[in-house]
Amino acid sequence: MALCWSGSAHSYEIMRILQVRALRGPNYWSIRRHNLIVMQLDLEELEEKPTNLIPGFHDRLLALMPTLMQHGCSEGRDGAFMERVTEGTWMGHVIEHIALELQTLAGMDVSFGRTRQTGSYGVYNVVFTYVEEAAGRYAGRAAVRIARALVNGEAYEDLAQDIQEMREIREEVRFGPSTAAIVEAAASRGIPFIRLSEKSLVQLGYGIHQKRIQATTTANTSIIATELASDKTATKSLLDSMGIPVPKGTTVRRMGDLEDAIADIGGYPIVLKPLDANHGKGITVDIKDIQTAETAYEAAREFSKEIIVERYITGRDYRVLVINHQVVAVAERVPAHVVGDGRSTIKTLIDTVNADPLRGYGHENVLTVITVDEMTQRMLDRRGYSLDTVLPTGEICYLKSTANLSTGGTAIDCTDTLHPFNAFLSERVSRNIGLDICGIDVICPDMSEPINEIGGAIIEVNAAPGFRMHIAPSQGIPRNVAEPVINMLFPPGTKTRIPIIAVTGTNGKTTTTRLIAHILRGVGYRVGYTTTDGVYIQNQMVTKGDMTGPFSAKMVLKDPTVEFAVLETARGGILREGLGFQECDIGIVLNVAEDHLGLKDIDTIQDLARVKSVVPESVHPNGFAILNADDELVAEMAHDVKATVAYFSLDPHHPIIKEHTERGGIAAVYENGYVSILKGLWTLRVEKVLSVPLTFSGRAVFMIQNVLAATLATFLHGIKIDDIRAGLGNFVPSASQTPGRLNRFEVKGFEVLVDYAHNPAGFEAMHRLLDRMESRSKIGVFSGPGDRRDDDLRKLGYLGAGMFDMTYVKEDDDLRGRAPGEAAGLIIEGLKQRKPDYHYQVILNESDAIAEALRKAEAGDLVVIFPADVEGTIEQIKRFNEDNQPVIIP
Repeated sequence: MALCWSGSAHSYEIMRILQVRALRGPNYWSIRRHNLIVMQLDLEELEEKPTNLIPGFHDRLLALMPTLMQHGCSEGRDGAFMERVTEGTWMGHVIEHIALELQTLAGMDVSFGRTRQTGSYGVYNVVFTYVEEAAGRYAGRAAVRIARALVNGEAYEDLAQDIQEMREIREEVRFGPSTAAIVEAAASRGIPFIRLSEKSLVQLGYGIHQKRIQATTTANTSIIATELASDKTATKSLLDSMGIPVPKGTTVRRMGDLEDAIADIGGYPIVLKPLDANHGKGITVDIKDIQTAETAYEAAREFSKEIIVERYITGRDYRVLVINHQVVAVAERVPAHVVGDGRSTIKTLIDTVNADPLRGYGHENVLTVITVDEMTQRMLDRRGYSLDTVLPTGEICYLKSTANLSTGGTAIDCTDTLHPFNAFLSERVSRNIGLDICGIDVICPDMSEPINEIGGAIIEVNAAPGFRMHIAPSQGIPRNVAEPVINMLFPPGTKTRIPIIAVTGTNGKTTTTRLIAHILRGVGYRVGYTTTDGVYIQNQMVTKGDMTGPFSAKMVLKDPTVEFAVLETARGGILREGLGFQECDIGIVLNVAEDHLGLKDIDTIQDLARVKSVVPESVHPNGFAILNADDELVAEMAHDVKATVAYFSLDPHHPIIKEHTERGGIAAVYENGYVSILKGLWTLRVEKVLSVPLTFSGRAVFMIQNVLAATLATFLHGIKIDDIRAGLGNFVPSASQTPGRLNRFEVKGFEVLVDYAHNPAGFEAMHRLLDRMESRSKIGVFSGPGDRRDDDLRKLGYLGAGMFDMTYVKEDDDLRGRAPGEAAGLIIEGLKQRKPDYHYQVILNESDAIAEALRKAEAGDLVVIFPADVEGTIEQIKRFNEDNQPVIIP
């Protein structure tokens, strides 16, 4: 298809978005920058057209988005990006910068981006940071639309709309200012957080140490106190009974009772407000006649059936914020208003006020734009004004009856001028109502004088008060009111995290994770752990399935009973979303071997190692990165970690081990038949390998490596060697303790071995074990995952032919995109490549293949099954056995 580069009446679909995913934790692209959009684009038709070969592209881009001149590139200087556009850069790079600038124009300042070509011609990964995920996704799609239009020489008319859409998206999904301030204060103390809902429900801390907040309602907030504060009549009655000044008032339910109620409280001026509304809804103040009172009554009835009628207290409107029964901030609140200049209409004055750069949409700026609503119309009607009225010079026209910042009001910090008596009074109010975070509304002439001496009163007490007026006042000193909240929830020295051990690698992750959890449970920890089998809380499976990604990690960290997290961390989750935690205490990398290559742009074993390295690089500086010294790719990860490195090895004389321990480092090694800890030049023997059931009396060498890693991790956490020894000794590779990991059964005179080996490295490790096991004949039942490369499946067949005397070739139920029989055919090619006359039988259904292998096995045989459905396979073996009670060989 011919492309038109300028002046075309057509729009060519020359850019396709193949995939968009959001990363939310440490990831393949950046350990430090967690919030990243990864957008995969097909730009094949532009592969031979860098920007300098697209006529007029530079000028059109700069005319549309002149602020791109401020973008640097790797050079780090303004203008470098547009120079690249002039010289010629690829369209993915352009889209990256457009996506970043769109977010910045919408009030979300972002700067990090990367664009990299994949292994497919013309396909790129465009990576850029986001503040709010939904807005970041929108920015990516809009950037593609913009680039497409500019390439085709078309005008792009929707830029302003895109920016406004993103601002609105941001306001819908972002934390409010109060929640954001508390979360930031927590982060400054190193306290992690998890957002629990789309709104403001947030968990601070992990596991058993967690506390929850919802805006400024905390885990400490009393329901009784909240209900009391929401009942304005009950609040006033209680405060009045405690000698705290409150305005005289009553409540009415019928319009006919209104005039009598006004007389009962002493007449005008009065205030009418709904009994149980908030944020100033339905309130009318300074009412001086019955007609205005009746209009105000109807306005209040929209929010409540019962209406408060109370004396109007003259003076200034103040908010006192009390946290943990201590005053932390005071602000004077001024309702939204305009000041006449003798020339402009009220509408023009409102527009002028809203043009202030400090005002913005929602909570994006210090102040909020003033909107004209029913309350505004009532305020104008009472004065006989309209939006077209020209105010005299200096006249103040209030547009709202309440001083809420969300309706355009302003705030002036008065904390330093608060009279000590008023502070004492406010703290009494807080304790009498019983709120841990309390917003007290006071009307009085001046808070620098005792309010009981100048005719002031407590108007309302608010649960969950907003912090915005204090953290970003229009005038005065901003107050860090979030820090006292964090100090109340987590007094200095309080624990906020639970220990996290993350385990990654190509093989052995599940067994190592289970062994570590087993040792920790043995010393009394309530452990939550994740595996390919499911999520376990205190050794009870709570969710079944492959749970090795960020979702399952957060499930453990959110559980309020968990004292210790052990998290199997697989490649897929890291690539899909990043890690489910910000930092861990111990990160383990067992090995890196060929598996899953060719998937998700991980094409080489070096790419795979980079994915696995995310785990040790995410260990906090005071933690430990445990690396396999026998695996060169793993050992090299030591150069990029910020934590202390510890190694494990099957060779106590390994050069890395010798150099490391000579420098005082710690390692775990297999020496003279023992699992031992090397601490500097000292050797601490933990247990004989022959006494560790998991190692099959030392025959399963790959299991010794898993034992070394688990031993080292628990030792570094401070578990005593005696307790580690006990855990190693009673951890048996059984269907209940390690399902699908070297589960051995005796059935009708022959043996069955079930293992989850599914890649070449796993097959080779099993081959070494089987060579040490005596049997009349070794029979295999296996397949390979359908999403592996053709050569990978052939290699499984090749290795299987060297391992087994006969094989039943099956397929998984999930073919992962292949046609039935296709994966089996590739495995057969591998079998025949090694042994052209190899004996095999094809039974694609896994259960049928296992049934046939068990039926034909003879005494002395060893049937080795590599199942996809581990649980189903174990149940099938049990059913096959005559007494339904297989003997587990220790």
